[in-house]
Amino acid sequence: MSNDLVTVGWQEWLAFPEMGLPAVRAKIDTGARTSALHAHDVEHVERDGETVVRFLVNPLFKGRKLAVPCEAPIVDEREVTSSNGHTELRIVVEAMLRLGLAADAPEWPVELTLTDRRGMRFPMLLGREAMSGRVLVDSGASFRLGRPDHPGAFYE
Repeated sequence: MSNDLVTVGWQEWLAFPEMGLPAVRAKIDTGARTSALHAHDVEHVERDGETVVRFLVNPLFKGRKLAVPCEAPIVDEREVTSSNGHTELRIVVEAMLRLGLAADAPEWPVELTLTDRRGMRFPMLLGREAMSGRVLVDSGASFRLGRPDHPGAFYE
């Protein structure tokens, strides 16, 4: 096993700085192939001759009062089958993931599917494709990379 792997718990705080998301609570899910980000009010927009997607994210999920506007280039649209067997066509975007909230935390590009996760406990699900070769999951631990006292402060 490589010493370069970052050990995480089954839930962690992540960031997508380029999308204006400095703190997003995520479930680390080795059972999910793809990563999913809760998004709503999704719309396609033309920007400099390229189609991008504009959407809102509730990064803290608590009460869902905070809605952060995001925009990203569309990589693809794919059918994704959820754990309950429901298949959905989802927009796929690429974003730079920061694993943890520290400014010097490891970063790499990941693909995210945009979906409505209102019925779920986490706004973000980090799947195994995004973690492959980089992450080791300690399923008995939570927040191995740290836990902010006041996550909302990242958005003030």
